[in-house]
Amino acid sequence: MKDYYKILGLEQGAGKDEIKKAFRKLAAQYHPDKKTGDEAKFKEVSEAYAVLGDEKKRAEYDNYGRAFGGNNPGFNGFDMSGFAEGGAQFDFGDIFENFGEMFNGFGRPRARRGNDISIDLELSLEESVFGIERVVVLAKNSVCEVCKGSGGEPNTEMTACATCNGQGRLRETRSSMLGSFTTVRECGACQGRGQVPKEKCKHCHGHGVMKKSEEIAIKVPAGIENGEVIRMTGRGEAIQNGPAGDLYIKLHVRPDRHIRRNGNDLVRDLSIKLTDALLGATYQIETLDGVIEINVPVGVKQGEFLRIKNKGVPTSRGGSRGDFMVKVDIALPMKLSKKAKQLVEELREEGV
Repeated sequence: MKDYYKILGLEQGAGKDEIKKAFRKLAAQYHPDKKTGDEAKFKEVSEAYAVLGDEKKRAEYDNYGRAFGGNNPGFNGFDMSGFAEGGAQFDFGDIFENFGEMFNGFGRPRARRGNDISIDLELSLEESVFGIERVVVLAKNSVCEVCKGSGGEPNTEMTACATCNGQGRLRETRSSMLGSFTTVRECGACQGRGQVPKEKCKHCHGHGVMKKSEEIAIKVPAGIENGEVIRMTGRGEAIQNGPAGDLYIKLHVRPDRHIRRNGNDLVRDLSIKLTDALLGATYQIETLDGVIEINVPVGVKQGEFLRIKNKGVPTSRGGSRGDFMVKVDIALPMKLSKKAKQLVEELREEGV
């Protein structure tokens, strides 16, 4: 027989509050409505709580059920009358009714929604810094323009669903050694509405949605980073009688040939002559804001950074920007003319 205490991660002497707390934690972890859910473990946890959460059944289980390991069909004296068909029946929906506020509707039929869509979008560095609006064309399920998602011909009557008798839900009861366990699921014939159109829409054949191409404008905010994801709620696949899924756009920023990003700063190398490093000079440098004039100070060092304020990447708070950093690279001549060599010799004599 199953060790219900072990399933809930408890010792046999655990108190009622401990049992309830362990059940809540594991049920939330394994519930099928969650992406990380596990239906088999969820049912096992619920089964364990149905026994240990009831004082009478727990006492019988403690006295008889665990003592013999359940190796023979009769459970060696464990009284199953309280669990047998016709006796107590466990409805997972009833179990979770007490914890509805915690699970936000877990235990009730899963809300239907359309599938999410994920796409990749490539941007230049400039587009990622200043932001841009891009229009993409996606082939996806969209709401039928004729029936507006109802699945029926315009002005057609709605009739009770014959599959679920107008309930919108189907109850399924499964038997186990511990009795009957009832689960509730949405009716697939009416998608939980309890009604179906008397005459199906001829345009979408009653599906309420159709595959078609749709233009979607994507607003990329300024300062976006490589690998970031934009979520557009409700712009995914449409579904009949339920909200559409979401559209996720993963952004990829192409490396620029000259400018690179470092946090909210932009960095570019500037090659200068040795004489300009010694005497100072003025250079024009290409930035994302256009050509800007920069002063190279006298005696600038190799690898030193010159700062152009407020010409970098917009911060997440908006308004202010990072800086444009210019890294100095002093170019040393590979060959010297006779005159240049003579001048350098004179400089050396001067101690330069």
